[in-house]
Amino acid sequence: MQGRRIVRAEGGRDPALRMAGVAFLGLRFGEDQDVTGAAQLGGRAEGGDAAADDEERMGTDAAILPFASMTSAATPGPVRLTVRAASAEYPVLLGAGTAEILGATLDGIGFPRRRFVVSNPTVWRLHGQRFAMLSTEEPILIADGERYKTLASVGRIYDALVKAQADRGAGIVAIGGGVVGDVAGFAAATYLRGVPIVQVPTTLLGQVDSAIGGKTGVNHALGKNLIGAFHQPAAVVVDPELLGTLPRREFRAGLYEVVKYGVIASRGLFDRVAAELPSLFARESAALLPTIADSCRIKAAVVGEDERESGRRRILNFGHTAGHALEAVTKYRRFRHGEAVAYGMLAAAELARARGVLPAADRDALGALIVAMGPLPAVADLAASEVVDAAARDKKVVDGTLHYVLPVAIGETIIADDVTGAELLQALHAIGLRG
Repeated sequence: MQGRRIVRAEGGRDPALRMAGVAFLGLRFGEDQDVTGAAQLGGRAEGGDAAADDEERMGTDAAILPFASMTSAATPGPVRLTVRAASAEYPVLLGAGTAEILGATLDGIGFPRRRFVVSNPTVWRLHGQRFAMLSTEEPILIADGERYKTLASVGRIYDALVKAQADRGAGIVAIGGGVVGDVAGFAAATYLRGVPIVQVPTTLLGQVDSAIGGKTGVNHALGKNLIGAFHQPAAVVVDPELLGTLPRREFRAGLYEVVKYGVIASRGLFDRVAAELPSLFARESAALLPTIADSCRIKAAVVGEDERESGRRRILNFGHTAGHALEAVTKYRRFRHGEAVAYGMLAAAELARARGVLPAADRDALGALIVAMGPLPAVADLAASEVVDAAARDKKVVDGTLHYVLPVAIGETIIADDVTGAELLQALHAIGLRG
């Protein structure tokens, strides 16, 4: 196997976390099925929630995290990180109540005074009052959901900007989840060849991942994120209090991305998520703020090294190759993005185990944590061959070669460029897809 080691976490592994009475990874269930007791970490079940459902090596975590890592014992407080990408440097402002002072924050960074808010109807109904004084312009509301992450939605933003005679002295403020951020970001990257944007993510997935790094774009019927541009924001403002209205399923979808960061860069983060699941689902600040902050630190550090995904940034795609393919074959209607990534991580872990580069205990630990987090949409009706075909159209294919991120331990990955369709097919069968 041709691979390149990307990052090494701190040494030492706990004993394997096993699942009793279930098939490999125990994930052949639907979203509406109860999995209480299917798998628990440390003997604890999932806690309540705040809203109902609707060869390069790094020595330690500190090598990838340029700031001191927070722990759940730390007193939650404002955190300011700096993303130092090749094309731009900008702050990530994290703390409870940052949404309430957003206007003053934008003034402080010199953001244009003429501001166009892009959001969706649900977010605006829940949080619009917080941002009422942000702009005198009418908010631009686009449809909610991954299937609306299209050029048509970008066109709605263009239309509103043109009708308002917005010029290069205007700026966009994206307030919403990953779809709003990606679509508004692409509009900002391309309207008048580029206007500034500030990202204000209102989902956990947006706060820990998609709002940072400058990736913008939309889906194509044949693949995820095939149309897009890199356009770094002027700032990212993260307020965990905005997560209080987030349905449990959406919160869980974001938490899968946190697990991703643990697998690619930090055994400590992975273990902390496993130990603090009840507190995280209860959205307790003492657990939630450090978890978000550490995820943001990892993302900021990686983007600072490799803005345009020509090397190290590829590790952020762990779980996304099969995940994006699952989203595409189901026409972006079945999975939340994080849910598809969860399946993608499981497939990558099984592929790595089959190759002999990942200990079975680490594969099982990942599987146990994902099961403990709650149900995933069913995949038993999906044809693994169709997912393999969709993966071949992934944007991570370069010169006909798919670069696949494989874990070799919790906290360490390699980039493999020789993964075959047959290997991926076998891994997808192992996680429950049909032949």
